Amino acid sequence: MVELYHVNKDYGRGNHALVDVNMAIEKGDFVFLTGASGAGKTTLLRLLFREEIATSGKILVDGMNVSTLSAFRVPTLRRRLGIVFQDFKLLSRRTVFENVAMVMEVTGVPRRQQRVKTYTVLEMLGLNHRVRSYPLELSGGEQQRVAIARALVNEPALLLADEPTGNLDPNLSWDIMTLFKTINIRGTTVLVATHDKDLITRMGKKVLTLDCGRLITH
Repeated sequence: MVELYHVNKDYGRGNHALVDVNMAIEKGDFVFLTGASGAGKTTLLRLLFREEIATSGKILVDGMNVSTLSAFRVPTLRRRLGIVFQDFKLLSRRTVFENVAMVMEVTGVPRRQQRVKTYTVLEMLGLNHRVRSYPLELSGGEQQRVAIARALVNEPALLLADEPTGNLDPNLSWDIMTLFKTINIRGTTVLVATHDKDLITRMGKKVLTLDCGRLITH
């Protein structure tokens, strides 16, 4: 599902965010990416969904060569991905339903299909009673679940999550990880960037560790 070969990301002036990273994640894997703040976790994720471009090296995501992908084909890549951010990135003036459905709206999914898929994923995440609510009316845990629903509604092959529990208490964090585990069992490959060692230990999944941009365990 994900392959990196000798990947480097250099921001100049000696700022090496990633250094000669080689890694592979198989389809159906559940993997944690960990390391201290500034280790390169977010940079690596941003390279995978082509928010940034590697300085050198080769990146394959679900068979697509992200390193050489034209701007025209980037939306094709992102339709295969679900992305969950720590700060949720929900639109405050849109309802829960609209926040989730808009992902399909921009890709041209018929309106009837948008409704069916949106209600289905919101029910799966226990949010069917919140469809008409606005983000600011929700708790932190509910907002995170809306962000996850938005990431899942297109049935992605790969789910990327950047510190998805960083703003949540331990009980809510475990609830979110349980959701990810369920999603993974259904066939989605999951890559979670986090520095929460207790959570990683409890989950018992594969761990990749970055240290100053270098992959030190794989």
